Amino acid sequence: MDIIEALNFALIGCGHIAAKHAQAIANIKEARLAAVCDTSPARSAPFRDKHGAREYSDYRQLLQDPGIDVVCICTPSGLHARMAVDAARAGKHVVVEKPLALTLANAGQIIDECRKAGVKLAVVHPNRFKPAVQALKKALDDGRFGTITHGSATVRWNRNQAYFDQDAWRGTKDLDGGALMNQAIHNIDLLQWMLGPVVEVFAYTTTRLRKIETEDLGVAALKFAGGALGIVEAATTLYPANLEETLAVFGETGTAVINGVTASQLNTWRVAGYTEDEAASLKQAVNSATAKPGHQVILEDLAEAIRTGREPLVNGEEGKKALAIILAIYRSARAGVPVRLSNAERGN
Repeated sequence: MDIIEALNFALIGCGHIAAKHAQAIANIKEARLAAVCDTSPARSAPFRDKHGAREYSDYRQLLQDPGIDVVCICTPSGLHARMAVDAARAGKHVVVEKPLALTLANAGQIIDECRKAGVKLAVVHPNRFKPAVQALKKALDDGRFGTITHGSATVRWNRNQAYFDQDAWRGTKDLDGGALMNQAIHNIDLLQWMLGPVVEVFAYTTTRLRKIETEDLGVAALKFAGGALGIVEAATTLYPANLEETLAVFGETGTAVINGVTASQLNTWRVAGYTEDEAASLKQAVNSATAKPGHQVILEDLAEAIRTGREPLVNGEEGKKALAIILAIYRSARAGVPVRLSNAERGN
């Protein structure tokens, strides 16, 4: 593909998350929000008016617009596969909000169709680009933690009944997913990004408080290919508001904990080779850093991938990894037995 002077983006779905995409596009040099689409004019009109974008009510008509280079799919999760495949076949580069799809078959179809069409595919896992997460990932890649023993990902948030009652699709199996698929998928993605492929899971899920089809609470034990163990806890039942989002990694020569309400603070850093003053300085630097929003990093990276021909940092194969783990957790919870992930599910 020739070097592009400017990339024209479009939003499919103008709900809550679409605002992050629109702001990211506005902050990217040589990118513009050219079109928006939603079945509800009340949702799409504000984006149209603010950004001077063309407005559609049918995404298939938007995909016929020759002035669109990239589509950001911000619809309910169960619609991602059909829309992403249609976008690829229309020759548009594709950005998909998490999860990439709700089944591995659909995720694979999206990846295959994008590859066949020669378009780029990026999946929105923005937490990978938080300064604290980047610092931990670099230390792990540099071998600073020695042999990894275990890690954990915890999401203790509140999503009350009013949240689910906003739209009929929320909390459904076919269009949304529960606490693991919708909230904790980012944390599960980080855990496998840090510790490597998951080979086996054992899990429990339940619906304790919310009137929804999916789980509002799930816990799982994970076994990683490298021998480390992991724990996942995902809850949307916390009273009365979000409490914490925590990622912890433990190794032979390192202990690190990232936490806060949205897992953005490097709270604990005890790593061989760091004095107490050096650890304090690192935490201060990381926690006070002004970082680009994750959505902006994802979209800027996609733009660079389009211009240079490389793969996006969080491409379809990367986006599929957390999905595979969650689906294995669901299988384990239903059957009441450990579930092994196949080589294909682990991304091998």
